[in-house]
Amino acid sequence: MRAVLLDGPRIRTGRGRVFEGPRRSSRQNSQRRRPALDRGRSQRSGMNISAVLLAGGESRRMGRDKTTLLSRGKPLWQIQLELLQKLEPTEIFVSARTDPVWRPADVQFIADDLPSRGPLSGLAASLTRMRAQHLLALAIDMPFMTEEYLKFLCNQIEPGCGVVANIEDRFEPLAAIYPHEALANFQSALSGKDFSMQTVAGRLVAAGKLQMMPVTSQERKLFLNVNEVGDLHHL
Repeated sequence: MRAVLLDGPRIRTGRGRVFEGPRRSSRQNSQRRRPALDRGRSQRSGMNISAVLLAGGESRRMGRDKTTLLSRGKPLWQIQLELLQKLEPTEIFVSARTDPVWRPADVQFIADDLPSRGPLSGLAASLTRMRAQHLLALAIDMPFMTEEYLKFLCNQIEPGCGVVANIEDRFEPLAAIYPHEALANFQSALSGKDFSMQTVAGRLVAAGKLQMMPVTSQERKLFLNVNEVGDLHHL
C-alpha cells in the first residue's frame, strides 16, 4: 500500500451554495501550515462546488474491477459517493469509460472523450459540464479520505483558484479542487503529448490557479490507495 502519487465546513443554503470560512492569503498558506487537527473556522459566502468521483481506471495491477472491492463492509464506489454526498455539493458526477451499473440515478455520468487519457480526460469533461465554479475531484480507490479533510480543502479555495495537496515533491491531483478556469489547461494538455496529471497540476500552480497544501505526516494515510491485490488487507 502506498500513497497516491499519480499523476483533494461549509453550510449549505437552500440554493446549494457553499459558505466558507475566512482564510489567509495563498502566500501565507505556503509559508505556514496549521496543525492537521486544527480545522475550526468561521465561514464566509463566496463559492459553490461540484464534485466528481473518478472511476475510470482500468485496474490492470489489481486484475479486477476496483469499484466493487469491499472496505468496511461496503463497495468502494458506495463509500466514496457517500463521502461526497456528505459535503452536499451542487451536483455529483461519476467519471468512467462506460456508465457503471452501480451509478445512482441522481448522480450524473461523465464519459471520457476518446481517446481516453485517464483522469485528465475525466476532469476536463467534468469541468466542461459543471454548473459550479469549482470542482472537487476524488479517486474511487482512495477509501481512507475523510469528510473533515475534504471540508478543509473546500475552505482553502478562492475565486479562480483551487487547491491541491502535495507530499514532498509530488502532487495529489486526484483529491483536489479545481477552479473552472483550469479547463483551458486541461484542454491544452489533451491536445499535446504529455498527459501526466503531475505536469498539469504543476502548470496550474505556476499559473496561480491552484495553491499547494502540504500534507502532514498524520494526513498521509488519507492518500493511501488500493492498487494491487496485496493492498486488500488494509481494507
